[in-house]
Amino acid sequence: MSESVKDAPPKSRIDYEAYEKTPQFLHMKKTRNRFVVPLSIFFLVWYIAYVLAAAYAHDFMATPVFGSINIGLLLGLAQFVTTFAITMSYVTFANRKIDPLTEDLRGELERMEQR
Repeated sequence: MSESVKDAPPKSRIDYEAYEKTPQFLHMKKTRNRFVVPLSIFFLVWYIAYVLAAAYAHDFMATPVFGSINIGLLLGLAQFVTTFAITMSYVTFANRKIDPLTEDLRGELERMEQR
């Protein structure tokens, strides 16, 4: 088999670049972005605040809470907790909101391909 045939993209009847501009696709992207963008900004601010506090607020981060556990350690563990919480909330959101929209889009694309 020649290289040009092996590397050629599969033939399709669908103009995917045009399909990305359809109202249904744009609605799915807008729905996803309304959830993802604020949550991403929140997490980045929270992470940067933690790093800055660790770098510049040594006394605050070293404040003991109980025993040898200090605020810095608790905030570091909270980073892991928020990461898991964000992941679980996105999975829940995607299952409820995004997946039904993508199923509709996939069905429409499959119908278009069969024509």
